[in-house]
Amino acid sequence: MGIFNKKRGNWVVPKGQELTEMDKKILYYQNKGYTVPRRGLILTPGQIEGVRKAGVVNTGILDLVSEKIHAGMTTNEIDKLVYDYTIAHNATPATLNYVADEKSKLIFPKSCCVSINEVVCHGIPSDDEILEEGDIVNVDVTTILNGYYADASRMFIIGKTTPEKEKLVRVAKECLEIGMKVCEKPYVFVGDIGNAIQRHAHANGFSVVRDLCGHGVGLKFHEEPEVVHYGRKGTGMLLVPGMVFTIEPMINMGTWKVFVDSEDGWTVVTDDELPSAQWEHTFVMTENGVEILTY
Repeated sequence: MGIFNKKRGNWVVPKGQELTEMDKKILYYQNKGYTVPRRGLILTPGQIEGVRKAGVVNTGILDLVSEKIHAGMTTNEIDKLVYDYTIAHNATPATLNYVADEKSKLIFPKSCCVSINEVVCHGIPSDDEILEEGDIVNVDVTTILNGYYADASRMFIIGKTTPEKEKLVRVAKECLEIGMKVCEKPYVFVGDIGNAIQRHAHANGFSVVRDLCGHGVGLKFHEEPEVVHYGRKGTGMLLVPGMVFTIEPMINMGTWKVFVDSEDGWTVVTDDELPSAQWEHTFVMTENGVEILTY
């Protein structure tokens, strides 16, 4: 939200080009003062097909993790599954040696993120971290294939856990599904998604992380728009056909506040160290609403 200066006019029709119906709709919202995308965020059919193919590999990775994950497994073993499958399919793990920003030079050293219980996201796989009965675990994978990016994560319950954790995992998935339902037609706003997710999480006694969000993806790992999972209807960017983005609500059992582990600079943990859960898909917006590209 608030990425763009609304007065700047992000949507520009090239001189001499006849207005399409999509141009007219976007210009209508822009002239009303809403935040609209720039043309560079609209992928071509060929580019969308490239993301879809990356998504097939990405989904295959998470399917494999689903088959293999178990108590007694190290998170580094999960990372090896991800790396081996990705390379075997002529793709690249996007997180491996990913640089957070040029200033910090902070490098993520693994092929996926594995986040257990109170870890919200960006958990670094390790030989020292062993999955235990009752853990709830998020595995987050992003795949690059032929220059195109696809991003998804799933929750896994190790053995039998508490009813409270089971509910958290279920409600987090429902939040993603509710966000997807908001996008059954194009020309909705990011804030419409966030508002629906926030209301469902709060109705179930949970909170929504505010410091992290979904994002545009496809040609880059992270790009506009920022897809926040809370907020007001009619705010944030207008979502139009051709845009590719993630919805990935992070739902906490306690406070929405989080902190980053100072030891590694990556691991995000709930402030009260109560559990967190997250599900993520990559979507493309079409004239008929969103289509899932990886899950």
